[in-house]
Amino acid sequence: MPTNGQGAEPPGLEQALAVLGPLESRIMRAVWTGRVTAPFTVHHVHDLLPELAYTTVLTTMRRLADKQLLHASATVGRRSHHYRPIGDPVTFVAAESEREAAAVVERYGDAALAAFALRLDELSPEQRDALHRLRRS
Repeated sequence: MPTNGQGAEPPGLEQALAVLGPLESRIMRAVWTGRVTAPFTVHHVHDLLPELAYTTVLTTMRRLADKQLLHASATVGRRSHHYRPIGDPVTFVAAESEREAAAVVERYGDAALAAFALRLDELSPEQRDALHRLRRS
């Protein structure tokens, strides 16, 4: 089974997991902390979470692929797929933040933009510096 046992928490892990559902979080924690290494199969993840039904792990991993957190590639000559993570927790949080902000602006229009602008005026100097760094990256 492709595991390395590292378990180290990468930056932004808890923030990223808070966006996901409970089963998605358990699987992505295993992926992002290196408890399962790419490429991996549903079977490998199920071995780490044996209390869950195999079909539950399968369905959840398919949903993670639909959400662009995992990339699934068919295994030649077999019905199984190999999975790899797409990005890290920080990348996921940034992309999810952009999607959420766009949805708020689309829904509320100028009122949302005014609310965002008001929040910018309330930032501390440290937060402003961090925002400038993020905009440049």
